[in-house]
Amino acid sequence: MKEEVIHLIAEVLEIKEEQIHEDTNFIQDLEMESLDFVDLVAAFEKKYHIEILDKDIKTLQTVGDLIQYIEKKHV
Repeated sequence: MKEEVIHLIAEVLEIKEEQIHEDTNFIQDLEMESLDFVDLVAAFEKKYHIEILDKDIKTLQTVGDLIQYIEKKHV
């Protein structure tokens, strides 16, 4: 799961996978803007057939947070 998530993040943001780790912060480390996050959320919703609620998005600050969230939602 971790590798899949990192690969998709790298693909959506057009960056190298080596720049992404579980403790990577989306805003501080990857300098993501809100539009980037919308694209990222849409990609994960499509890939894993889940819905990432707006209220939950604010809690997803690191790649690890996103991995845990997807693991809980994707059954």
